Amino acid sequence: MKSKPWLIGESNWKEVREYRYEIAVLPWGATEPHNTHLPYTTDNYQVAHIAGESARIAWEKGIRVAVLPVVPYGVQTGMAGLPFAINMNPSTQAAVLKDIVVSLEQQGIEKMLILNGHGGNCFRQMIRELQPERKMFLCQMNWYTLSRPGHFFDEPGDHAGEMETSLMMHLYPDLVRPLSEAGDGAARSFRIKALKEGRAWAPRVWTQVTNDTGVGNPARAHPEKGKRYLDALCAEIAGFLEELADAEPGNLYETGDG
Repeated sequence: MKSKPWLIGESNWKEVREYRYEIAVLPWGATEPHNTHLPYTTDNYQVAHIAGESARIAWEKGIRVAVLPVVPYGVQTGMAGLPFAINMNPSTQAAVLKDIVVSLEQQGIEKMLILNGHGGNCFRQMIRELQPERKMFLCQMNWYTLSRPGHFFDEPGDHAGEMETSLMMHLYPDLVRPLSEAGDGAARSFRIKALKEGRAWAPRVWTQVTNDTGVGNPARAHPEKGKRYLDALCAEIAGFLEELADAEPGNLYETGDG
């Protein structure tokens, strides 16, 4: 088996002790239904692969990145009642994140990227609370907002739509049911104008929003679309990892009179 020392879950102590890792990447997903054609752990499959491929690109440029095993549970309060939508409350996530950060900090890791793969997760406030008491530099990315998905997909969709389906068709085709079996991902909007337009926010009650658990039509999904987007996405994240490796946490801001 080819060695992949950037993937901690596939590595061993003999390999790991040869390197001084600069950055830890923590992929964080969810377990939830994804329409009738994608698996429950779609978010985990995607974010783990994206983290691994991005790290591989960075590693080959000399950046010592350690990708941790994916955290498989996310915030699912809006899916209460749907079978096997496993909820992890934000307060629980914050406790898990702190334990991971403390462990890695004790081992000399100086920087961490939380790579988020689930729309219900939000790590900004956790980082705001955790950062002042830690030496490790913390940051986060939502991969599904990067590399302009609208340039690659006719209708990316919010959940199990064209974008996610295309990625899964490229990465794990054996796990994707025929599109003829998929729901159309039609979703109901809020009646209240500000909520509908995004000027106000409230969590969605999933069983009232969609009949098939999807939000976004997967009909135009294609594996080649998934591959093109994945290539652009991983290149972007790898570029960020390179910059992050070169950055000094005490010197992150540009100088100037502006």
